[in-house]
Amino acid sequence: MADFDPVGYRLMARDIADRDTRDLLPNIRAPTLPVWGEEDERAPLTVARQFHEAVPGARLVTIPGAGHASYLEQPSLFNAAVRDFCLPLEAE
Repeated sequence: MADFDPVGYRLMARDIADRDTRDLLPNIRAPTLPVWGEEDERAPLTVARQFHEAVPGARLVTIPGAGHASYLEQPSLFNAAVRDFCLPLEAE
């Protein structure tokens, strides 16, 4: 992250923030795992629940003690959630 150009990051973040693509979520057919920090202030759990409800078959995992960057704040919990989600998919 330290090497990421701040201007480029701002432009990307603004572009993402200005787009509303929620109408596309029901069309997702791939296995989907929203992983959310329970203390996320940027995108609170209400947003996670909206994603979870909108994507058919999605499985929501919340990470205790983590905010928006749960993969950095609670890496072992994050990795375990992703591993638990992905391993059964390999067997299919």
